[in-house]
Amino acid sequence: MELLFLGTGAGVPAKERNVSSVALQLLDERGTTWLFDCGEATQHQILHTAIRPRRIEHIFITHLHGDHLFGLPGLLGSRSFQSGETPLTVFGPSGLRAFVETALAVSGTKLRYELNIVEIDEGVIFDDDRFTVIAKRLDHGMTSYGFRVVEKDLPGPLLVDRLKALGVRPGPIYQQIKQGKTVMLDDGTVIDGREFVGPPQKGRIVAVLGDTRFCEAAIELARDADVVVHEATFAAAEQRLAHDYFHSTTKDAAEVAKRAGAKQLILTHISSRYQGAAALQLLAEARGVFPNTELAADFASFPIPREK
Repeated sequence: MELLFLGTGAGVPAKERNVSSVALQLLDERGTTWLFDCGEATQHQILHTAIRPRRIEHIFITHLHGDHLFGLPGLLGSRSFQSGETPLTVFGPSGLRAFVETALAVSGTKLRYELNIVEIDEGVIFDDDRFTVIAKRLDHGMTSYGFRVVEKDLPGPLLVDRLKALGVRPGPIYQQIKQGKTVMLDDGTVIDGREFVGPPQKGRIVAVLGDTRFCEAAIELARDADVVVHEATFAAAEQRLAHDYFHSTTKDAAEVAKRAGAKQLILTHISSRYQGAAALQLLAEARGVFPNTELAADFASFPIPREK
């Protein structure tokens, strides 16, 4: 599991930062990629990475402002041209369907794969045997969501050395033991499979938040998360400006991570007014509140290791 930032700027593209998009690489977990937001030129940014559009399985749109959305029709079309044939689902606020269907229809774009568009509300918006995704409304000038991606706990490892010490040889019986079943060995010995399985491997939690003021919903989404991706459009001194434009400062983002008990914070959606040393000052401000903070840059990647 890894986060790969494709665009980390705010509002309009800049030389150092494209507009919003971040990929959650789930290659080991499910062989796919999930995108969060798809600002203009996201598909161009992808060309500089190892991401394969045909492997993009889900796209989550936080809100319908152009810097989070305008790259979507182009990416959907290019995925079809590049041998993408597996289904793709796009989740986002009401109005998303009209935008996508109109763009594809007017441009005459035909897709070779099944496209599902899900207009969401708060609550669980995706759930399978490996992951759950929860959405909550944030505090922005238009409907804006944050997403909490929860990886389900994995069964503990089979304690093979202990089984071999008992003379239990590998075979179908190992699978029964790993499932915690009570089994009888060839010599008549009965063993409880639960005693030969290690503790479960705790699933990871990633919170990716759309544009927002400081709010309780952001804290709830970030609760105990391994990583929180939070916008930091403005420096701490611009609190009034941030509030007026429904955005967050560096200290707002850090306070969310701190109150949520998160493990790591990554700042993104940085205004183009902060270049070079000024951007590093943003990082310093956030670290003053929440030390384990990083500042995202375009093409920066952040592995999310499993807790040992």
